[in-house]
Amino acid sequence: MKKIKISILLLFLLPYQLLQAQSQEVEYIRIPELEKILKNPENKLFVVNFWATWCPPCVKEFPHFEKVSKEYKPEKVKFLMVSLDFPNQVEKQLIPFLKKNKTSLNVAVMMDVDYNAWIDKVETKWQGEIPATLFFNNSKKIRHFHSGEVDESELRNLINTYM
Repeated sequence: MKKIKISILLLFLLPYQLLQAQSQEVEYIRIPELEKILKNPENKLFVVNFWATWCPPCVKEFPHFEKVSKEYKPEKVKFLMVSLDFPNQVEKQLIPFLKKNKTSLNVAVMMDVDYNAWIDKVETKWQGEIPATLFFNNSKKIRHFHSGEVDESELRNLINTYM
């Protein structure tokens, strides 16, 4: 009887373990998908961070986004980490970084590497330096662009200000 219970338990746990073992999934986006994100009409605060694994300040602030994202309900605040890692580095650098950091954040890889073709759509004054974070809620006409690294406290304060 114990063997049957253990077998049944393993059947329920196995799919969970397989999910944990799978590689971190990332979304691949291009300019049209980015434009759609930036025009989202939902009444929630969007926090879109532009970063890369080759950028030391980006890597330093990444855990702050991970921690702070867990403090807010997804129906109130949506986080998106837009990776500017080169598409050919996703498997070698980005995925291992995400797995190592056990991230639960939504990550999208920008496939259009000609930044001049799309950075003005994010912020006209943005010169392309990273890290950079856009806070917006289109239904409330809120838009704030933050260039440079943010620490945990500053990130939380910015979110609370714009919620």
